[in-house]
Amino acid sequence: MFNKILIANRGEIACRVAATARRMGIKTVAVYSDADAHAKHVAVCDEAVHIGGSAPKESYLRWQAIIEAAKATGAQAIHPGYGFLSENDAFAQACADAGLVFIGPPASAILAMGLKSESKQLMEKAGVRLVPGYHGADQDPALLQREADRIGYPALIKASAGGGGKGMRIVEKSEDFAAALASCQREAINSFGDDAVLIEKYVQRPRHIEIQVFGDTLGNYVYLFERDCSVQRRHQKVLEEAPAPGMTPEMRQQMGEAAVAAARAVNYVGAGTVEFIVEQRDGGEMTFFFMEMNTRLQVEHPVTEAITGEDLVEWQLRVASGQPLPRRQDELRIIGHAIEARICAENPDNNFLPATGTLHVYGLPECVTFERGVVRVDSGVRQGDAISPFYDSMVAKVIVHGDTREQALARLDATLAQTHIVGLPTNVQFLRRVAATPSFAKADLDTGLIPREADRLFDQEPVGLPLAVASAVAQTLLTEAAAAGNDPFSRRDGWRSHGVVQRRFAFDFHGVPAQALLTYQHDGALHLSVGEGEAQVAGVLAFQSQGAQCIDLQFAGQRQGVSVYSQGEAQYIFAAHGATDIIEIDLLAHSGEAPAEGGRLTAPMPGKVVSFAVKAGDTVTKGQPLAVMEAMKMEHTIAAPADGVVAELLYAPGDQVTEGAELLTLTLATAAA
Repeated sequence: MFNKILIANRGEIACRVAATARRMGIKTVAVYSDADAHAKHVAVCDEAVHIGGSAPKESYLRWQAIIEAAKATGAQAIHPGYGFLSENDAFAQACADAGLVFIGPPASAILAMGLKSESKQLMEKAGVRLVPGYHGADQDPALLQREADRIGYPALIKASAGGGGKGMRIVEKSEDFAAALASCQREAINSFGDDAVLIEKYVQRPRHIEIQVFGDTLGNYVYLFERDCSVQRRHQKVLEEAPAPGMTPEMRQQMGEAAVAAARAVNYVGAGTVEFIVEQRDGGEMTFFFMEMNTRLQVEHPVTEAITGEDLVEWQLRVASGQPLPRRQDELRIIGHAIEARICAENPDNNFLPATGTLHVYGLPECVTFERGVVRVDSGVRQGDAISPFYDSMVAKVIVHGDTREQALARLDATLAQTHIVGLPTNVQFLRRVAATPSFAKADLDTGLIPREADRLFDQEPVGLPLAVASAVAQTLLTEAAAAGNDPFSRRDGWRSHGVVQRRFAFDFHGVPAQALLTYQHDGALHLSVGEGEAQVAGVLAFQSQGAQCIDLQFAGQRQGVSVYSQGEAQYIFAAHGATDIIEIDLLAHSGEAPAEGGRLTAPMPGKVVSFAVKAGDTVTKGQPLAVMEAMKMEHTIAAPADGVVAELLYAPGDQVTEGAELLTLTLATAAA
């Protein structure tokens, strides 16, 4: 077994590998960029080496620097994690050439399976059923369009060297193909350094089911059952579970044996995942097609660990050191049910736009970390850390395990309800809504679940104005009481020798102004009125602090525990049935402010300007694409907020811009009139 390994990655997966290595008595070396100088993965490893600038191509993709770091620190092997260089055959070969063990498959296997088109040709020769498509080397755009027209629409354009949902576009009709191809190729070259694509028929109502496989250097292979990863947004997984609902023992064995055959065909070593598209037909019949093989450990590997009781990173280390697989196929069993939810810094209501910012509050429920448990949270960040624009937006993975799927679902909701993050938008509440949809609860799964359940998932307000205001007012009063002195003149409890005292509050609730009136009554009771007219909600407000940020609140016939976190004027409220935020406005502080100026279009987050679709003087309509930005390894289209005329472009393609930077100016149609 190794004495020391270098982890050529960052964030959660670097921390995950380090945890198992520490348990096995193996020392670890971290590598880090400028942006990650104080990151968690640097702190948890025994040593750390700086390898370059913040952008991945300046650091985590510089395999020469990583190999030099491994040799300088005396590491015997390199674990690539996932993403970055994990499926780079040149890196794997360079490790071998340098006398270092690459903790993964040989370069030949990565090369054979890493390119989607070549892997499909290999599987076709092996007799594995494929989705109709074009996987050839000729990348002439006209030929690709003809192939898409031949296959039929909707068609899927997919980066041949891709992964993680990047470099994929669904095309609904022929006239949209050219633009989709160009966008897909740009994203592919930025993410993988290769703009080659393949074209496939887009399967309707597909499920995404993958098989975890393992091989050792002695020629032994096993499959550790399946994971269902059908719930996706923007072709990226949101929820993963094991075992797959509705999977029969016969189909599990067929898929497992097909996955092992695929691994055996390329002399695979280590952890790999063979992904299948499963077509669902009337009557429940399912047919699977080979999609691709990921020649690395997957983000969702903890659900497999949960149902098998095995540590897959330990398996990787043992196999890479030349040991045989720890288990035979007949020794592996499925234990209960597990679900994983990926918590990401993003805004689901704004097309899942990735977010950056500081984790001012990062509260988690009681859980284990990087090991099997009923509730497990794997994370590469801490409270106070920043989510930067340079890397993936994932904050943490929540993994729950139960005896049944129903029990696991209940634990997932309870765990997410107790996950409190303040400082940037996240998808935590969105995940709760997805898990609660009839489709997911009843395991009616396919990759279109999120669009199908859109009415239940987006633009939801689970807390409501009355409870949000009551929570904010209670938090304000508790803060004032804590700051008050012992003398009666510093008290702010509304006491008067005669008459009643009323106090007005002003709020902004998701862009809508709201008023509240708090009345201090003679008997000490507080009466709160929220809103106006027929929509007014009024009643006695009672509350008691239950510790830091936790309040036992009673208002308008409801009693529940809420947690409230203050960030300036913003109050972030977490209740049992959801979370929200509300702005408590200090009217005096905002007096004299001018209304916001219209007609500008700004960058929603830090990133790079890829292209402009317009020029100065062009007339545009609301919703028309104006520019494309690249951030967090994804492309984002900026659309016109209203009808108007482009006055000026303020940047050029290739320019880096900060969040809020004005990209161009518009003369709005209403202003022009």
